[in-house]
Amino acid sequence: MKAVVVREFGAVGSALIEEVAKPQAGPGQVVLEVAAVAANFVDTLVLQGKYQFLPERPFIPGKLPVGTVRDIGEGVTNLKPGNRVISMAEHGGYAQFVVVAADQCFAVPDSLSFDDAASMSLAFDTAWFALVDRARLLAGETVLVMGATGAVGQAAIQLAKTKGAKVLAGVSSSAKSNLALAAGADGIIDLSAPNLRESVREQVGHLTNGNGADVVLDPLGGDFFDAAIRAVAWRGRYVVIGFASGRIPEIKANYLLLKNIEVSGIQVSDYRKRRPDLIRKCFTDIFSMYEQGMILPQPTSVYALSDYANALEDLLSRRVEGRAILHP
Repeated sequence: MKAVVVREFGAVGSALIEEVAKPQAGPGQVVLEVAAVAANFVDTLVLQGKYQFLPERPFIPGKLPVGTVRDIGEGVTNLKPGNRVISMAEHGGYAQFVVVAADQCFAVPDSLSFDDAASMSLAFDTAWFALVDRARLLAGETVLVMGATGAVGQAAIQLAKTKGAKVLAGVSSSAKSNLALAAGADGIIDLSAPNLRESVREQVGHLTNGNGADVVLDPLGGDFFDAAIRAVAWRGRYVVIGFASGRIPEIKANYLLLKNIEVSGIQVSDYRKRRPDLIRKCFTDIFSMYEQGMILPQPTSVYALSDYANALEDLLSRRVEGRAILHP
């Protein structure tokens, strides 16, 4: 089979496409024929060796591929060949076939295409755990979604609205406001406004009668964290998702006491390893909301596996409309 194989960490696109042996299903495993896999920002970090969790080399990158079960291993009773599934594979998706633990695969509704399932993967589950598990979002609360036009941000806006929240969308420029509003945001926070540290708090305060945001989801970090933490309401919850801006911020612990606020983080891979029951609950909820028409996947731009480097470069340069999807 054909696969992208990382033998040494390096620049995005430096890994070659190789012909490798098709994987075999061991006990409790299935072989999945990959129909689609999303190209994610985290993939660029893994390829460069900059991510906090790195696999042993050589390896095949690509998280949460979707496709059809082709072979099952000994002891597998919950799946059979022909089943359409989304997998929780941490790596291996940039290939024509991948082997995955059977208990890490979840049925994809017949009404959901593979491309749309791949579009939802890693975005909606991350947003779901950030809002439901880490932030314990309640109906009627206000959520500030930083990086609101990104994949996780777009998912978070939709999910927060289904949970009955008011959503403020932090966007990098006013020109991107329409994208956030189309996803369901109730208000816009312009992150390009002068004096970021003061302007975020002022804008959030203006839209919340001075109360601040009950929940903040932050995939950006850096100066954006420094500004948004000041816009949290009393007893608010701030969820760190990533550091797309490049700098890992710090906070003085006494600030948490002053407003009785919490700061937590979400590393969704840990849930796949430690709490598969919650992963199943997450996707059951997400797919149920999809079938009820309450949420929609982002539009997709499709690339061949041989074009994976362009997909990642387009993602980094923000040339992609919606999600970049690879077809192995």
